[in-house]
Amino acid sequence: MSSSEIQDLLAGLGSGQLTLTQVAARFRAMSWPRTRRPEPRDDAERAEQADPAPEVPGSFDDVLAAYERGELDRVQYRTLVEAAAESVRAEVQRRREM
Repeated sequence: MSSSEIQDLLAGLGSGQLTLTQVAARFRAMSWPRTRRPEPRDDAERAEQADPAPEVPGSFDDVLAAYERGELDRVQYRTLVEAAAESVRAEVQRRREM
């Protein structure tokens, strides 16, 4: 997944070239990079993680940024959140079955 792919999908949605259903379907098919930091093992790691994590290009951070800029409305954002979550859940399930 690349940042430009997400941006292209969001631009297509914004221009009307793609429907929300089409973008959501693509989000369900994507493999999303993990953006969470691991749990800190000690106070030093906890202190290091006090600062916000940098945005990860090609992750859902791109969608969140578009929402914060007002490029997505609440319904679009929620639909895309749910689609990405479905993708992540399916990936977790596949890993468990291995």
